[in-house]
Amino acid sequence: MIHDPADRISLQPHARRVRIYWGDGLVADADHGVTLLEKGYPDRQYLPPGALLNGTLRLSETQTHCPFKGNATYYDYVLDDQVKRDAVWCYETPYTAMAEIAGYLVFDPQHFDQVID
Repeated sequence: MIHDPADRISLQPHARRVRIYWGDGLVADADHGVTLLEKGYPDRQYLPPGALLNGTLRLSETQTHCPFKGNATYYDYVLDDQVKRDAVWCYETPYTAMAEIAGYLVFDPQHFDQVID
């Protein structure tokens, strides 16, 4: 089966600063990333794993499948004794057409605020 995202998904690598916050706390900070635009979904910022500054990611049992990107692995975000379940996801080995997002993290905007310069 061909997993062709043409006319559905576009990737826009960029060199803009993206900061992720939980309340007033800076969670992640990156000077580059990939914006993924997918029809019918909000734009998503994919950030390199080194962007994580505070807290840790704990592997969740949740996994999802996208016919265009592949299998997503989810993580709980843990800071001290607080946990945001399934708040971060990643396509470790996406389909070839989505290779630019391999290993990059998405911080779910339902849980975090983001600032893009």
